[in-house]
Amino acid sequence: MTLRRLLPWLGLIALVLLLPLGAHAQDRFDLFGGYSYLRVGSTPGSSSFNLFKGWEFAGDYKFKDWLGGVADFSGHYGSPQGQSTSISTFLFGPQVSWQGRVSPFAQLLGGAAHANVGHSLFTDTAPAAAVGGGIDYQLNHVIYWRVIQGDYIITHLFGHTQSNGRLSTGIVFKF
Repeated sequence: MTLRRLLPWLGLIALVLLLPLGAHAQDRFDLFGGYSYLRVGSTPGSSSFNLFKGWEFAGDYKFKDWLGGVADFSGHYGSPQGQSTSISTFLFGPQVSWQGRVSPFAQLLGGAAHANVGHSLFTDTAPAAAVGGGIDYQLNHVIYWRVIQGDYIITHLFGHTQSNGRLSTGIVFKF
């Protein structure tokens, strides 16, 4: 099994192992896992493409009811123009949120992106930044549905700046 196929399973296992910690956290942790789509954009004159196969895992530790620190990891895969392509992001930063049955949030993240094109023929890792937000909807006292999360992600892979759009949805556990 390749590392790219193993990563989502490792995240799910970590999520299940961390669930018992939530009983002591008193609504201090949010753990998100779900599907993610990435629209990879480029500088004017260059082509853009879609990566429809993707996942996103994020953890948010609440310092205050409305302010937290987020660690966000995602992977997106596809074969635009016949070239096997994967882009992973590793982002960290603050998140502000409103707690309630419907919980909107906004975040500003920075970190890195890693791209792999043509089965490791070309690889690059470069700085990345994201700004975005979303809406969580309460299903019960612990489980929420992330109805939508949208992020604008700027990367600078292979010496070119890309303006990317990411959409995600999935399940949030709030402890």
